[in-house]
Amino acid sequence: MTRVLVLNGPNLGRLGVREPDVYGALSLADLRDSVARWSGELGVDAEVRQTDDEAELVHWLYEAVDSGAHVVLNPAAFTHYSYSLRDAAAMVTKAGLVLVEVHISNPMAREEFRHTSVIGPVATGTVAGFGFDSYRLALRAVAAKA
Repeated sequence: MTRVLVLNGPNLGRLGVREPDVYGALSLADLRDSVARWSGELGVDAEVRQTDDEAELVHWLYEAVDSGAHVVLNPAAFTHYSYSLRDAAAMVTKAGLVLVEVHISNPMAREEFRHTSVIGPVATGTVAGFGFDSYRLALRAVAAKA
């Protein structure tokens, strides 16, 4: 069975209470439930994780490479400046695995500093602006390409 790590960066543990006008009213637990349902429908094994720690996120990308897991990655604020995360993400795609960058909101429709992604250029693809459906679409892309 295709394994997928659904990795989430800083502040996403506060989904449902942090800026609900931008990120919606659903929680990280709701995201876990949705991913479990979607992955079951797609026949993939997906595990949702969240951290506010850049180093932990980098290590999870190493784990993906070492275990052959595909990745759905919401780098959150790390999107715009984390070159260590970018380099780890590049290892995923260079290993022949799928890495889809995901955003709940559309960064291009927000503040200018959010318009640059250091992850996008090394990702297989990016899905943004569809709320939690961004994750569903990313999982579909992984299932189709894996």
